This record gives sequence, structure tokens and C-alpha cells, in this order.
Amino acid sequence: MAKAAESSGDPGTTSPRPLMRDLKAVGKKFMHVLYPRKSNTLLRDWDLWGPLILCVTLALMLQRSSIDSEKDGGPQFAEVFVIVWFGAVTITLNSKLLGGNISFFQSLCVLGYCILPLTVAMLVCRLVLLAEPGPINFMVRLFVVVVMFAWSIVASTAFLADSQPPNRKALAIYPVFLFYFVISWMILTFTPQ
Repeated sequence: MAKAAESSGDPGTTSPRPLMRDLKAVGKKFMHVLYPRKSNTLLRDWDLWGPLILCVTLALMLQRSSIDSEKDGGPQFAEVFVIVWFGAVTITLNSKLLGGNISFFQSLCVLGYCILPLTVAMLVCRLVLLAEPGPINFMVRLFVVVVMFAWSIVASTAFLADSQPPNRKALAIYPVFLFYFVISWMILTFTPQ
């Protein structure tokens, strides 16, 4: 009976299949970012679930744990969320104005998924910050953030570079560099209260 209701498309029944399909698609896109190679899969099958999950995760990890949040000087959830999405929209508009052949949502998808290495960097930095603060602690965090920053740049350019005219690639990549630099700076300068 349940199989008949599932296959009949009855709107009253729910099936875990679409959820698993979406989770597998997000996982495949994460793998494309972890092992960047020129592929159109991330561009062709775009979604905003992964970028949303990464943005929320990063914003929550950057959230200060201070009770008096007005005086700690760190980014709050909404600030991180707005910086990430406003930056991605600005880069996307720049890409379109330079004559790129990528759609608005494809660019948002790529930029959002390529935050994955920086989210991993934030997780590692939070763990390193549990140890005694000092110059070694900072050097470890600096190394992790620089490596993950470079990984985000390489991953995003692997997908976005071919969508730009050859004589305008540098103009399209520079804002991407700045976007990931600002996020990396927020991660590096994070200190829990």
C-alpha cells in the first residue's frame, strides 16, 4: 500500500528519496570543491543548499560567545551572513558586467560552495584556540587559514575562469580574491571571549 501511494504521486505521502537525492548532490558538489578540477557539473546542476549550510555554519562558528555582544567588537551572525551573500552577489554582478557566460545563480552556487575550505579552516582554528594562546598558536592558525584561502581561490577559479572572456579573467578573479580574503581575515582574527 505504501509503495503504491509512493509511486502514485499522492501528495499526502512523503518519501525520503528527494531529501537523499539532494543530500547526495550537495555531497558531490563538496567533493568537487575538495578536489578542484575543471568540470561543468557544479555549474550545470546548481543549488543554493550547500552555500546556505556553509554560510550558516561559518556565521555560527564566528559568533562570539559573550553575553554583552555589543562590546566584544566581533562579527555577529547577521554581519557574517550579509558579508558572505552581499560579496557573492557583488562578484556575480561583476562577472556578468564583464561579459561572463555564467548565470547569476550558477555563480552564487560556485562562490558559496567554495567557502567549504574556509569553513574547515574556521573549525580547525576553533580547535587550535582551545590550546594555550601564544605565537605558535597564531602561526598554526595563520598557516591553516592561508592554505584554505588558497584552496578556495583555486577551487573557485577552476569553475569560474572559463566563463569569462580571455582578456578579462584577471578583472573577474580579483574580486573573488578580495571576497575570500575578507572571510579569511575574519577567521584569522577571531578570538573567543
